[in-house]
Amino acid sequence: MTERTGRQAGKVVLITGAARGQGRSHALRLASEGADVIAVDICAPLDGVAYPMATREDLDETVAGIREHGGRVSAHVADVRDADAIGKAVTAGVEELGGVDAVLANAGIGMASPDVSAAQAFRDQLDVNTVGVWNTVHAAAPTMIAQGRGGAVVVTSSSMGLSGRGGDGSGQMDGYIASKHALVGLVRGWAHWLAPHSIRVNSVHPSGVATTMVLNDAVAALFSDPPAGEVPDVGNLLPVGLLEPRDVTAAVAWLVSDEARYVTGVALPVDAGFTAR
Repeated sequence: MTERTGRQAGKVVLITGAARGQGRSHALRLASEGADVIAVDICAPLDGVAYPMATREDLDETVAGIREHGGRVSAHVADVRDADAIGKAVTAGVEELGGVDAVLANAGIGMASPDVSAAQAFRDQLDVNTVGVWNTVHAAAPTMIAQGRGGAVVVTSSSMGLSGRGGDGSGQMDGYIASKHALVGLVRGWAHWLAPHSIRVNSVHPSGVATTMVLNDAVAALFSDPPAGEVPDVGNLLPVGLLEPRDVTAAVAWLVSDEARYVTGVALPVDAGFTAR
């Protein structure tokens, strides 16, 4: 077998929400840099979400792309809300690929279905976006510590994790903003917890990204027909609308590389100036 090269050669990266969107973009970029990937996705509908979730076919496409870049991959269908399920996926991936060196806790949800209650929409956001991230990091951290070779964790938050813009008192927006802000606190706490083991922890905060989470009928309807008297404010400071997944991936790839070896506890906006407005 040809020895792989690149700045991630010999590394194993765990990625949640890997079937499509930002997760797939991260997986393919890091595989191209020499990494092997533990790819995890729910691959099933979520009743409280207004847009279609990824499918097993989507995950299979990610797997094929990783292999095209020469990477090994251990793919698993698991719900990040289920600590046992994500734990089993990580254990299997570690056994198959030989460890885990970086965690990209990327899985998350956005627009809630209009037919769920405010209380349920609020809880769904917290369960996936915050509890799911906690489950993911705690599933991988013991192995990373035991390996004794350092590593990196990158948590996908949002520009809404640094700003309250867009808050409207709805269960969905309250939950989204709260869940994404909560990740900043977790990252700061984890940076202290894992620093003695040379494991760095950071978060990225994109504004709108051109993925299914944003490019769907529910979001389009919201912006084309806002509630009476309201004008949606989604503008970035730079003259750009939606970011491309690769824009976020570039920041993530840097954060998990040795080029960022002394960067930890940082909340990094990748938002075209959204939070600077």
